[in-house]
Amino acid sequence: MRLRTALHGAWVYGVTFLLIALFLLLLPFPRAAMRSGLKVWAALMVFGLRLFGGVRLEVRGVEHLPEGSYLIAAKHQSMFDIAPPFTYAPDMLFVMKKELAGIPAFGWLSRKAKMIAVDRDAHAQALRDLVADAKRLMAEPRQLLIFPEGTRRPPGAPTEYKPGVAALYRELNLPCVPVATNSGVCLDAQGLAIKPGVMVVQILEPIAPGLKRVEFMRTLQERIETASAELLQAPIG
Repeated sequence: MRLRTALHGAWVYGVTFLLIALFLLLLPFPRAAMRSGLKVWAALMVFGLRLFGGVRLEVRGVEHLPEGSYLIAAKHQSMFDIAPPFTYAPDMLFVMKKELAGIPAFGWLSRKAKMIAVDRDAHAQALRDLVADAKRLMAEPRQLLIFPEGTRRPPGAPTEYKPGVAALYRELNLPCVPVATNSGVCLDAQGLAIKPGVMVVQILEPIAPGLKRVEFMRTLQERIETASAELLQAPIG
């Protein structure tokens, strides 16, 4: 297990840093080139998972994805949860910490990819800025990934959904696609320590826009948590 973890960690960081350097060559080109590059990165992360960790990724329920712009509200058990949406969403929009946008090379690429950077210390203002940026960027159209729990939680741990997803759902007036997973069974929170098996990303039926806040949050949490619990009870081998 330690050898698998070491090899997988070397793959994740080695490939990521190499691609960051290569993607700098894409800066003069239209954003579509960066979008394709991010899909290559995600595919390589999935490949490394299988090669070094013996973990096979299954993305189920892609038939539930609507056309155009929509929210993706995903269960968050591992850092790897960032990668799968780049494989199934046509033009994924990711929200990251403002500090990351200031990192040379990475920050330049994130701005070229038109990702959203938020200042988490700004609290209410951060949410207002997030909604404003999302409205502007999702007119293209794009798909916005948000982890409604706000942080990674181990499988089966008590959960608490944050209000940010409800604000985006209300203000953007778009469908919200719940996504369940059992990723934490195969990977630790950092996404490096590996246990071989089948990792499932389960795309669920979208929640149509227009629900009241309480009903939306209840429906979202019920769908994600029920499906994720069912995945945890299934054999992973």
